[in-house]
Amino acid sequence: MVLPPPPSEPPPGVLGRRSALLGTAAWCLGAAACSGGAKSSPAPSSSGGGSRGPSAAASPTGSPSASGSPSASGSPSGPADTLSKAVPWRPGPGEIEPAAKLAAVRLVEALGTWSAGQSGREAAAARLVALGVSESLAVQLSDASGSLAPSADAAVVRVIDAQYGGIMSDTASVLVVCDQPTLAGSAVHHGGTTVDVRLSRDSGGWAVTALHPAAPGPAKALGPAARDVLAQSRIELPPASVADIRSGAVHDSVLRAMLRLAGSYRLSVSVVRSGHPLDVFGTDRPSDHPLGRAFDVWRIDGRPVVDPSTSRSLITGFMRAGAAAGSYNVGGPVQLAGGATANQFFSDDTHHDHVHVGFSS
Repeated sequence: MVLPPPPSEPPPGVLGRRSALLGTAAWCLGAAACSGGAKSSPAPSSSGGGSRGPSAAASPTGSPSASGSPSASGSPSGPADTLSKAVPWRPGPGEIEPAAKLAAVRLVEALGTWSAGQSGREAAAARLVALGVSESLAVQLSDASGSLAPSADAAVVRVIDAQYGGIMSDTASVLVVCDQPTLAGSAVHHGGTTVDVRLSRDSGGWAVTALHPAAPGPAKALGPAARDVLAQSRIELPPASVADIRSGAVHDSVLRAMLRLAGSYRLSVSVVRSGHPLDVFGTDRPSDHPLGRAFDVWRIDGRPVVDPSTSRSLITGFMRAGAAAGSYNVGGPVQLAGGATANQFFSDDTHHDHVHVGFSS
């Protein structure tokens, strides 16, 4: 899937031949009109639908939808006969490769958003074909969509954040973090997931090649640190991260660090364990995330890390606080000096849009 750039991106020739197909890049339910996503706003925002945690903490750059804040358990919120209109995510300022993120997000939005009578893998594949994906690849991606395509009468994806899992010259991993309210009968259920979307780039632009949705595992009895994190309103957690913590697979060092950081900051978490590449992207080194020993933060005190207007001192202060909380490996958009070890702090293009806080065993 190749997407046309928003006004702040390179000229259209960079992105290839399928841009005319993106009239279906945004979806809505009921009688609301659909709109094309990539060019419809002169003032794009990187906040998406806003970060939402178990307490639905308010955010200055996003707010819960009209259908209510998501429940971490996915239980119904009460009678309803419709879902709110889908709002396409758009990259904000400061993005390194906005076209890669748009390609990933539009495909996830297409897979996870449908109106009555359009559920099922076959219909999902047809939505991807409408975006310009080949029929064979559309079927493969639909089959690999996991919980993004649940059995429901209708659904709408609202992207919280799109973050790099890795970015190289011609390949990328974009982690699409989303809420997904679904309609079953007359009740709206609140859920969501994180999808590791793999892309490649050629002369035609960025195209999705594979999907790896989060698979957090079943919930287990929780220890005190996990319970405290889930109850802390200053820690905003997306659905997959809530499920990660409830699975019991997140190390206490991670949980204690979150709680310590929440004493000084409001942190919007993007990824904890599931939905992240198994290896550090482009290498064969295992990532700390799938081991339950890392978390990423995309927004600090309501300010997106990727936004150039976000104070560098806020970001660097948070990075140093992460190290003080026990992290051996803190990455972000700023290269810091003075760590306890030579490699305690790092920076690269992948971490231009978030702060990584990792822990040893």
